[in-house]
Parts: sequence; structure tokens; C-alpha cells
Amino acid sequence: MPTPERKPAAGADVAVIRGWADALRAGRIERAVRYFAIPSVVSNGTAPIRLTSRADVRFFNRTLPCGAKVVRAEDTGAFVVATFRLTERPGPGRCGSGVGGRASTAFLIRHQRIVQWRRVVEPEPVATPSGEEN
Repeated sequence: MPTPERKPAAGADVAVIRGWADALRAGRIERAVRYFAIPSVVSNGTAPIRLTSRADVRFFNRTLPCGAKVVRAEDTGAFVVATFRLTERPGPGRCGSGVGGRASTAFLIRHQRIVQWRRVVEPEPVATPSGEEN
């Protein structure tokens, strides 16, 4: 089955994603909160949850146990899918065995704010008949 064509994400969108990830990785929750629109929608392996206040966004960001460093960001046409390398971060919770792993999130960004944050499964590379990965 063909996958949607992906192209590099717009610099302004990457700046928002990187700013949010850098703030969270540094344990700067209040700074991370400012990257989200009110209201916004998040889904971290759950049904979509509507965040309607800064307190909701703060709680969501605090519940993420890992920090993350942007590895790649691609525009899928509807969302920007960012792939992260997971790190520890200051604050409650530990990333533990997740450190060094990868995670992908689909972002919808409007007016330099995160409107939707949805964890997605990164597709596995497809092996070609020659044994190379695509």
C-alpha cells in the first residue's frame, strides 16, 4: 500500500515543535505550555482529549515522562510528523528504558501554536528485494 508523500516541514512549524521539545527537555514546563493553543487536542495512545485551559495543558506536559530531541520533521499534507529521540528530563517521572528510543508525534500547528498533538506509530522501513531499506 502506498504511503503518503512526505516533504520537509516548514521552518516555522519546526521552530514551534523544536521550541516545545527543548523547553520540555529542560524541565521548563511553563515555557512548554506556551507553545499550545487553547483549546487544543492531545492523544498519547488514548482517545483524543480536549485541553481547554492552561492548567489542562500544564498537566498534560507534566505527565510526559521523557524529554525529546527533534530528529526529523516531515509535512504529510495535513500534519507535521516529528520524530524524536527520547531523553531524560528534570521533573517527576523517569523515561528509564525509553532513553535513546524514538517516538513520533503528529502536530497541527496554527498561528505558531500547537492545536493538535497526536502520538503516532512510526512506520518500519520497508526492505527492498536487494535487502536495502526504503
